[in-house]
Amino acid sequence: MQSPAKLLHVEDDEDILMIARMVLVDLGGYDLMQCASGAEAVEKAADFGPDMMILDYMMPGMNGLATLRALRGLPGLADVPAAFMTAKVLDVPPDELKSLGVVGVIPKPFDPVSLPAQVNKLWLAAKGQGA
Repeated sequence: MQSPAKLLHVEDDEDILMIARMVLVDLGGYDLMQCASGAEAVEKAADFGPDMMILDYMMPGMNGLATLRALRGLPGLADVPAAFMTAKVLDVPPDELKSLGVVGVIPKPFDPVSLPAQVNKLWLAAKGQGA
């Protein structure tokens, strides 16, 4: 089964970063770059060249939406599939999310063991290979 090899994960909660790293790297086999803020992601993401981006929606400073908008302006990131992780209902119109390349939402709290499969499902949907 095809999956994104390089995954960017942007999250301000250290515990979630640690859990996600364990399951996405150890269980999912992803090449993972994690950033603890939107600003850090904007600084580092283009050099990493992710195949998919997972962003926390509620972050201090640059929230997930502002971060994604900034990432879209960087070389090579305009069309990279993205998903939000959030415990909140997104207050963004679905058309705007679609125009930004958001392929789905991973609800928090998430089941760590199923996270790699959730990411892969969103990746395949973005590539038109399933839902």
